[in-house]
Amino acid sequence: MEKLLAEFRRRRVLVVGDVMIDQFLYGNVARISPEAPVPVVEVAREEWHPGGAANTARNVSSLGGGALLVGRVGTDAAADQLRRLLQEENVDARGLLRMKDLPTIRKTRIIAQHQQVCRVDRERCALLTANEVARVIAFVQAQPKLDAIIVCDYGKGFVTQPFLDAVKRLAPIVTLDPKPTRELRLDGLTAMTPNRQETLQLAGRPAGDSDWRAAGEALLEKWRPKMLLSTLGEEGMCLFRRGKKRVHIPTVAREVYDVSGAGDTVIAAFTLALASGATPEEAAMISNYAAGVVVGKLGTATCKPEELRASFKA
Repeated sequence: MEKLLAEFRRRRVLVVGDVMIDQFLYGNVARISPEAPVPVVEVAREEWHPGGAANTARNVSSLGGGALLVGRVGTDAAADQLRRLLQEENVDARGLLRMKDLPTIRKTRIIAQHQQVCRVDRERCALLTANEVARVIAFVQAQPKLDAIIVCDYGKGFVTQPFLDAVKRLAPIVTLDPKPTRELRLDGLTAMTPNRQETLQLAGRPAGDSDWRAAGEALLEKWRPKMLLSTLGEEGMCLFRRGKKRVHIPTVAREVYDVSGAGDTVIAAFTLALASGATPEEAAMISNYAAGVVVGKLGTATCKPEELRASFKA
């Protein structure tokens, strides 16, 4: 563990994909609205955090890796705020494209008594154009050596087939957090990290079929990544590799307050560990412990090296 954590600090990871900013409104509910049968939340405090691909990048940075972020933002105040937040998290955000005709994607979560009351999304989706793909690839190629690339697809339009085909050739390790609603060819990847439902959907399992084991094996055969790490919530994770027995890793989370952003932590830790020389089993275990740390916090959170050490010792 200590050797790997030391290696984390020597690795540069590019995170590309749909960038967002998360707003959290925390408050209390003491009454029901007289206007409609809904709770009235009296807001006590407000927090802002990088979201989507930006949250994955801040997780890479929090664990000690060098994080470079590429994505799209608007020309609005939310974009300026996101840049400030990323600077505080030591994330290199020079690769963000500022778009005049697209707002920065913003998700507002209203939380009362430690439970999410509702979520409000502000977004407008648009596919990455050929010109934008060329700009992004040129920017990435101009960077010093990259140890890994993480592709975060939230279905907002940044991850297109031409973009994915080009980016897969730019680093020795390329991992993807996929979106089942996107019809993309996913061959040529080092690893994919879908959750249970995404694993079933990507494998084309019929409604009502809950056999994620068969779905994981089917995905290996369909897209032939070197490995597949399927996250299973309270059941932990399962690591699939072609020609080898799958490895089930039980969850280590002791308390679960908020699972938002946990998938970002998983792919950040898993990829950074692989790039640092960890075996797939070691990388999966590290990402499992890192996820156990962040789900014990409210909001889109990160895991620091000292928290990872403490989690292993607990």
